[in-house]
Amino acid sequence: MTEKFAEVAIALPIDRVFHYAIPEKYSDCIAIGKRVFVPFQNRTIVGYVVGFSDESDVKEVKDIGSVIDEEPILSEEMLKLTNWIKDNYFCTWGEAIEAAIPGGIKKGKVAIGSKLKDSQIRLEDFPPSSPHILTEEQEKALKIIIEAVEKGEYKTFLLHGITASGKTEVYLQAIGEVLKKDRQAIVLVPEISLTPQTIERFISRFGDRVAVLHSKLTPAKRFLEWKKIVDNKAQIAVGARSAIFSPMKKLGLIIVDEEHETTYKQDDVPKYHARDVAEARARLNSCPLILGSATPSLESYYRAKKGEYKLIKLTKRIEERLLPKVKIVDMRMELATRKRVAIFSKVLLDAIDRTLKSGKQAIIFLNRRGFSTFVNCKKCGLVLKCKRCDTVLVYHFDEKKLICHYCNYRTQAPDICPNCKYGYIRYFGLGTERVESEISHNFSHVHIARMDSDTTIKRGSHDRILGEFKAGKVSLLVGTQMIAKGLDFPKVTLVGVVSADVTLNLPDFRASERTFDLLTQVGGRAGRGEDGGEVIVQTYAPGHYAILTAAKHDYEKFYVEEIASRKELLFPPFINLVKVTVRARNEDLTSRTAGELTEAIKAEDKSMKVAGPAPAPISRMRGYFRYNILLKDKDRHAMCELLKKVLGTFRKPHGVLIAVDVDPMSM
Repeated sequence: MTEKFAEVAIALPIDRVFHYAIPEKYSDCIAIGKRVFVPFQNRTIVGYVVGFSDESDVKEVKDIGSVIDEEPILSEEMLKLTNWIKDNYFCTWGEAIEAAIPGGIKKGKVAIGSKLKDSQIRLEDFPPSSPHILTEEQEKALKIIIEAVEKGEYKTFLLHGITASGKTEVYLQAIGEVLKKDRQAIVLVPEISLTPQTIERFISRFGDRVAVLHSKLTPAKRFLEWKKIVDNKAQIAVGARSAIFSPMKKLGLIIVDEEHETTYKQDDVPKYHARDVAEARARLNSCPLILGSATPSLESYYRAKKGEYKLIKLTKRIEERLLPKVKIVDMRMELATRKRVAIFSKVLLDAIDRTLKSGKQAIIFLNRRGFSTFVNCKKCGLVLKCKRCDTVLVYHFDEKKLICHYCNYRTQAPDICPNCKYGYIRYFGLGTERVESEISHNFSHVHIARMDSDTTIKRGSHDRILGEFKAGKVSLLVGTQMIAKGLDFPKVTLVGVVSADVTLNLPDFRASERTFDLLTQVGGRAGRGEDGGEVIVQTYAPGHYAILTAAKHDYEKFYVEEIASRKELLFPPFINLVKVTVRARNEDLTSRTAGELTEAIKAEDKSMKVAGPAPAPISRMRGYFRYNILLKDKDRHAMCELLKKVLGTFRKPHGVLIAVDVDPMSM
């Protein structure tokens, strides 16, 4: 090697690569894409070799400590992809690279010791399946996709198929064609939909050629699955958002199922969106990308309308099954005719009764966990709030505790008001725990299960609950959005939505879209067998277009209404957003710093649209006060460059933290 210096990216928030001298003994084994141990300040850390150069930008250059890998773990393509993430998601190259490798080997390990010698998938658990005969619409969709696969060209298809229209079978047959060409495929599914049922569909069709990657796996199991792909023992990666970084060498197809899902957005740095990374990776590999959904994101549908994506529609359910009938129940009428606020309308209770008597199953949906969503004193009006967050405490009956859903602060529920010392404490609002309790009172003879993040904490509990429901041991399943996606149970003929307004009233420009998506998706769980199905939606806003269009399964009408409002308010897809959050433990300091930063951004670029600063919707979280600044521009990269420049010279006071989120999913 003639070059003297290695360019090393480090997973720290310092936006540059560092030069290190290459000792003689490593000159033959160092290579781009390998990890190295390097001295940094007064410690030794892991770095990633991203290039070489003859000159260094500093006088005193330290030596590389050692080379970790025998073979590069980052391909040229992966380095290009992570560099793209760096430019588009306000992070450093090292931070982007760190997101692309499995957690277990991040600290410089070469492998993870495991009692398992092989992948955790036991093929005997998955009876083999054969390709189904396609409907005319599926056949047409597959033909268009296969043409792009054969040409080996980049193209994005938006597969807009109503629930139970057979999108998965189109994916499976498209993957079959890709494998015939000796190429590989990545399938992304939202973490929430990574049920045994989803995995079963792929493994029963393709056997041990499938690697499964998701956060519920132990680091050792995850590493084994990753290694299966590296060693070319698996040609298909199925997983949650980080599976987009699967180390494929001959990628021929990428599929993003339920592409509208917000869980594709990473919460931590780098805050990438897996759908956009999938698009960048498909472009780098000149291969097709399929985005599938019954309720496409507004951004994707807008791009399909403009011709940037190819729109493919599946408008009929498999075997011509009818879409479930949807009934909207106006809870204001219930309130007027009954003495107390009822959780279930008479319509919903009668429907549950009918369903259970006919030996069928029902799903009851409420996107809020806990027993009571707020506790207050009827005498002085005190509402019990979290000490560290500006949020109300939720009562959990199982634990007899008040819990903050943001920081997990827990406290005993008081018998008397801590403020006025009178015994007037009352419990209000609804959560899944209370819904389960009330249903048990009404249907005491029935087996009921609840599925939310409280009941699925233990490893394997998710699979156990769904397994019991599938086997018919449970007749009624109560749950949050976990049960809204990707489940296919033929005996479910009724879906009841306890309150459609939970997501509608959030202070967020995507609130209507989320409500429409959830109602459509959860409604799609009904009538997937031969018996048809019905959906009953309880709401206090029966005239809202998100609820009316979801009831009619009319995505097109919802899109027309929603896109007009986005255009008027200048929100995505007409613009890109970047949210800058300033946090500190002192409110005045937070507000003042946010104001100064806003002025600095405006001074740097007078044409940039800047809104705020304003207190975040939850203005205090985990003891920190939070202010948001919002940037709006068509060029995401330009906003990132502007912020890098401003924050590079901005002197923030001690104790202030600043976070940048490109294309935020919530405010």
